Amino acid sequence: MSAVIQCEHVSKSFSVGDETVHVLRDINVSLSAGDTAAVVGASGSGKTTLINILGGLDAPDTGVVSVGGRDFASMNEQERGLWRNQRIGFVFQFHHLLPEFSALENAAMPLLIRGIPFQQAAQSAGALLERVGLAHRLQHKPAQLSGGERQRVAIARALVGQPDCILLDEPTGNLDQDMAQTIQSLLLDMNRELGTALIVVTHDMAFAARLAKRYTLDHGVMVAAQ
Repeated sequence: MSAVIQCEHVSKSFSVGDETVHVLRDINVSLSAGDTAAVVGASGSGKTTLINILGGLDAPDTGVVSVGGRDFASMNEQERGLWRNQRIGFVFQFHHLLPEFSALENAAMPLLIRGIPFQQAAQSAGALLERVGLAHRLQHKPAQLSGGERQRVAIARALVGQPDCILLDEPTGNLDQDMAQTIQSLLLDMNRELGTALIVVTHDMAFAARLAKRYTLDHGVMVAAQ
């Protein structure tokens, strides 16, 4: 089965004063439709940098990153943005909701960007917001929501376009245990129902154990994969 997201021999470094910090070293990751993988490791090990590179938000110094068979390096910025919208859902550690829009509008945004009519986009977004326990908060703006509620809106936004792959950076770190387990189960349900690949950066080892693969990063080096 062909990979929906793949990186080959990816390395990334940053300059800090006169020092070069090697954040990722020769990373290889490949997920096909329906795969799930956790990326674990200590803070500063390169996990978020890897997620940003896999999603085309940052470019590697060396190596190739492809999504849906297309190399990000072969696209211009506009093409990458359109391809991400169609193929990838993101859930960041911080929600990045648009403050002037309601929960429903924020969750529907990926579909609206595709040009889908508002009523159709809102119906899909509303159904997902109901699944994450926010049916009563559809018209509330982010400032009127708790941190956990804002994160649930972000998760609905990532799922609404039924992307090939969802990249998640500590998606349930701001939620209580019961809601975290609800969200984890929802993500795994979508994975089974739609074949959506999941790559999850997490410190929650119980969540990591529910995923089919586990990659461990240690100072930018992939030291284990299951």
